[in-house]
Amino acid sequence: MRVVVIHGQNHKGSTYHIAHELAEKLGGETTEFFLPRDFGEFCVGCNTCFNKSEKECPHYQKLAPLTQAMDEADVIILASPVYVYHASGPMKAFLDHYGYRWMVHSPEESMFRKQAVCVCTAAGAGMRSTLKDMADSLFFWGAARVYKYGVGVAAVNWQGVSEKKKAAIQKKTTALAAKIARNEGKVKPGLKTRAVFFAMHLMQRNGFNPRDVEHWKQKGWTEGVRPWR
Repeated sequence: MRVVVIHGQNHKGSTYHIAHELAEKLGGETTEFFLPRDFGEFCVGCNTCFNKSEKECPHYQKLAPLTQAMDEADVIILASPVYVYHASGPMKAFLDHYGYRWMVHSPEESMFRKQAVCVCTAAGAGMRSTLKDMADSLFFWGAARVYKYGVGVAAVNWQGVSEKKKAAIQKKTTALAAKIARNEGKVKPGLKTRAVFFAMHLMQRNGFNPRDVEHWKQKGWTEGVRPWR
C-alpha cells in the first residue's frame, strides 16, 4: 500500500503525530510533504489550468512532486491543525491549485479508486469546518472513500496531550487503519459521487470549456466508460 501524507504545517505537533501514526499503521511505503516547506505558492487566478493546461501553471514544476505522489498513492492523508476554525493557509493554498481537477472540469481518473483521510486537531473547537475544507476537495476530485478524524486535544503541543487522550487516539487510528486495509483495492465511489459525475457527464457532452470537453471525450466518460470500473 502506498500512502502520501500532506501536512498543512511545517512543525510536528499533534496533527502531525496523529497523521504520521495512521500512516505507519497502514504500513507499506509512505511519502510525506510539509506545507509550506515543500510547496508554499499562492494560486494567482490566471485560469491557465482551466483554459489551457495545468502544465502551464506558473507553479507546476514546484507542485509536480506532490501531484505525482498523490496520483501514485493508494491512500491520501490531508492533515491540518485548526487555524481560526479552518484549515491552515498553506493547506488552502495547496488545494486551490487543484481546482482544475474537480469533477466539473478535468478530474484525475485514479482518484475514483483511492481512499483518503482528513485529519485535524484543535486545542478546543473548529474540527468540523476544518475537516470540511479538506474533504470538499477530496470529494470533488472523485476520491472513492473519504474518512474524517478530528479531535480536540486540549493542548497546544503533542507533549501537553494527556495520556488518556493519546490512548483514545491510538485506539481510533488503529481502527481506522484496519478499515482502510480491509477496503484496499475494493473501494468504489458512493452514490453521491456517482450522481455528481453523472450530472457532469451530461454537461460535458456540450460543455462550455473546450479543454474539459476534450478531457472527458478522451476518457470516454461522455459515453458509457466510468473511471471506477
